[in-house]
Amino acid sequence: MNVDESLDALRREIDAIDDTIHDLIMRRTQFVEQVREIKRDLRVKIRPSREAEIVYRLIGRHHGPFPKRELVAMWRQLIVATLSFEGPFSVAVYVPPDGAGYWDLARDHFGIFTPATRHTSVRTVIEAVHRQDATVGVLPLPQHEDRDPWWRHLVTQQPEVPRIIARLPFAGHGTGLGAKVEALAICPVGLTPTGRDRSVFAIDMDNRVSVNQLTQVLRDLDLPVTFATAWREEQGPSAWLQLVEVDGFLDEADDRLAQIAPALGKAVNRIVSLGGYAKPLTREELGNRDDTSGNEPDTTKPDDAQNSVPDTA
Repeated sequence: MNVDESLDALRREIDAIDDTIHDLIMRRTQFVEQVREIKRDLRVKIRPSREAEIVYRLIGRHHGPFPKRELVAMWRQLIVATLSFEGPFSVAVYVPPDGAGYWDLARDHFGIFTPATRHTSVRTVIEAVHRQDATVGVLPLPQHEDRDPWWRHLVTQQPEVPRIIARLPFAGHGTGLGAKVEALAICPVGLTPTGRDRSVFAIDMDNRVSVNQLTQVLRDLDLPVTFATAWREEQGPSAWLQLVEVDGFLDEADDRLAQIAPALGKAVNRIVSLGGYAKPLTREELGNRDDTSGNEPDTTKPDDAQNSVPDTA
């Protein structure tokens, strides 16, 4: 058999496999349509915990030379494509004047054909998601130096207020034009445990508590802190808002939230669950041996370098 005959035979095998893959995609879509009927009355159809579980399972069973990052990208596109006919699905993205990094993250995670709108204000992103003019919003990862943090607008127990549902990038940065930034996605939908989660909540109190005390109290409640910061409006009331991220799954019904105030021994006005996220895949899981950017967080550690707890009061 000459070279051309060998290539033709291999190409026929590849074409047959492509047909099988295509058949399975169409069959998968039939089942998704049944899911759509079950979820018909739900205001928001997206289920971020389920999406993460799908990817975790596929990465866990994957073998061979096909790159894992591209595998995740294929499945993310497949998931988002079916979301589009379960109901309206769009994304509001914060795009600062000096860069398009958040736009790149939104495109990579929520699909290249998903309708998206650019916002120069974090507040308008939150408002768009609250009104459901957009299903999901993409906002910067909170930092210690934020003078007017967007997360403070989520510290309310009013119905339909957006909650944190994902951390981006989930499978490493793509090749966008923007800077290599990180973000959180928000949406008014609940989460379920995936087995590898982080949770975020806010503590509203009259006096600021030291990070050391807060970390120790939460550790004793089996809530290891991975990030904590505080904010107080300079011209407003004296109350402090403490943002806390912990390792593990925690929802508003968790008994440990009610134990925080007595354990702190200080006046706490309220504690509000702000959502959370399934941990992004690590470089080791993705096998990114050629990745030298140094920008992707190693989420295997409880206090990764880009999102750690400062030792300050």
